[in-house]
Parts: sequence; C-alpha cells; structure tokens
Amino acid sequence: MSAWSAISAAGHFSQTYDEARAKFLASAEAAGLDPEPHWHPLLGRDGERLAMDVVRQGPRHAQQLLIISSGCHGVEGFAGSGIQTGLLSDPSWLAQVQASGVAIVYIHALNPHGFSWWRRVTQEGVDLNRNWHDFHQPLPHNAGYDELAAALIPAVWPPGPEAEAVLADYAARHGDKGLQAAITGGQYAHELGLFYGGRAPTWSQQTLRHIIQEQAQGAESIAWIDLHTGLGPCGHGERIFAGPADPAALARARGWWGEKVTSMTDGSSSSAPLVGLMWSVVPDLLPAARYTGIALEFGTLPLAQMLDALRADHWLEAHPERPAAQARAIKQQIRDAFYVDRDDWKQLLLSQAREACGQALQGLASNDD
Repeated sequence: MSAWSAISAAGHFSQTYDEARAKFLASAEAAGLDPEPHWHPLLGRDGERLAMDVVRQGPRHAQQLLIISSGCHGVEGFAGSGIQTGLLSDPSWLAQVQASGVAIVYIHALNPHGFSWWRRVTQEGVDLNRNWHDFHQPLPHNAGYDELAAALIPAVWPPGPEAEAVLADYAARHGDKGLQAAITGGQYAHELGLFYGGRAPTWSQQTLRHIIQEQAQGAESIAWIDLHTGLGPCGHGERIFAGPADPAALARARGWWGEKVTSMTDGSSSSAPLVGLMWSVVPDLLPAARYTGIALEFGTLPLAQMLDALRADHWLEAHPERPAAQARAIKQQIRDAFYVDRDDWKQLLLSQAREACGQALQGLASNDD
C-alpha cells in the first residue's frame, strides 16, 4: 500500500473545479486510460465547460466491478476528486487493480455544476442524493421540515434570535437527532430549501443512470464507494452502509470494510435516515447483480457549523440583491464547510480511501458472501 506524505497528497487536490478536472484527466491519461466526458448543458463559474467524466480501468465485461464516485454534492467534489486523482497516480494501486481482474469505474463530478459554483445542490437546486424516486408516485412528506422551513432560511442573514429559537424549541421537543432528521432527511415541498429532492429527475440523475447501465452490464458483483464530506470528526472517514435493508448485505459490507461500518437505519451513523438515495439505481437497473456499497464520509466541521453554512448558501441563492462582500464571505464559508484546505487533512483522506478501495477490491475478487 502506498503511503503519501502530506505534501505529496496535497498535490492531487485543487482550488477550482477546472483545475480538479484537469488533474483527474491528466492522471487517467498518464495511466494509459481513456476518459469519457458526459457534457453538462451549462457553463461553470469561470466560463469553463462542465462534465461528468468516466474512466474505466480493467476488462470491459468484467464480472466484478467497483465504482468510485465523487462530487455527488457539488462542493464536496474538491475532496473526492483529489482522492480519485491520487488513486490514478498511484502505481501500486494501478498494479493491484490489474492483477485482481476487477474493473474500476471512476466517475468524476457527479454534480459538476455544484462543484464549479461551490454549491451542494445541482443546477436545478436539488440534492442529488435525495432525487432517486419514481416521480409518478407520491413523494415523501417531511412535516418536521415544514415546521422549520421559515427559520432555516429566514428573510435576513445572519438569522435573528427568533429563528434560532424555533430550531432550539424543535430540538427540545424531538432531540438533536430529531432536529437533524427533520432538516437533512430530505424534503420535496420547498424548492429553495435545504436537502430538496426535486419533483423530477435531474440532469445528474439521468446521466448517472445512463453511465451505470452502460458500464455495469454483465457484472455479477458490484461495489460502490461514494466519496463525501461534512459529517463526523475532522479528517475521520466514516464508512456508512449504502444499501438495502438486508442483513446479509450489511454483514458483507462489514466483512469487507470492518465492523465499524455504520448504518443510518440503526442509529450508528452520523447521518440521519435519508430518502431518495442514489445507490438504489444499481438494484433498480441490475437486480440480478450482488451489490455492496458504502458512502465514505470525511468529517470537516461540527454539524451545527456545517448546517449554518448550508443555510447561508441557500439564503444567498434566494437573495441576489445581497452585498458582494457578504456573497463572497458566504461562498467561502460553504467551501470551508466541505473542504478543509490543509495538507494533513488531505493526507488523511487519501490514506483512508486507499485502504477502503483496497478492501473493496479484495472483497470483489474473493467473491465472498
């Protein structure tokens, strides 16, 4: 296994989406791999073209497939892209993949618009990881969010004591976990609100669905590591089970990645239970494949600070008349909430991700239940 120094690890990370994409593509090409862009219809913050890029390493019709994806939540892509670039630049990892017979599909920037514009949501204002529903059916109703909506994004920013009192009262009645669930679990009624799941498939949802269908056809066993930031202690990579309510699948995930794999359904995860989750595309499209997945979630700031950054960013989107200095401060706040721009943090991310990817590779190659 490769060991990165803090300085060498930092070289794989970037300051803009355009720089991150360039590094990812260069590392893939240096490894002899061919990137495949799926072009986004809009331009980025600096006028650059945006794309969801796919790189495949390994046999086209491999029976075992590992997906490593970044940027589901836009601005979180700074971390995920650095990890993907680090893996593609690591000769020992590339050799291990080649020897395993497993195919790897790296999907860079699931939400390139949010990545470029330093937003967590897509260009439609949607949380991609709440957007996986049959939209011909009734959508989930989040009564807790309805109660909190006006306080979460008040008319003025920073919020006054009245708004904070509403949140404190809800926590007193439902507990901190109840407050977190109401805010983050997913809602479908407030289009400018937090964790909005949308009322139709987003561009990212449709594009990713096409990529999975194309890249995973014929695979008998599929693993997915989706890279995230924001929850948990700073620099710690929590391995959150991302799969169906199936004890056998959870046991398999813990067999591969360790007994510390957490679950949103039993309260062991830093994440509240969520709806409309992205991983559901695999059993939906490929029901015969054995699926095992985790969200690898790296901590940044305490939860309250992270949520305040999100609230500020959504307030900013709803108030184009705001002063330019305030807008710049809020955009820096949102990036800092999901990307710790320190060399030691980046080193921690690469080391933990490298270990988790190696464990997935071994689990797939052994084909153990």
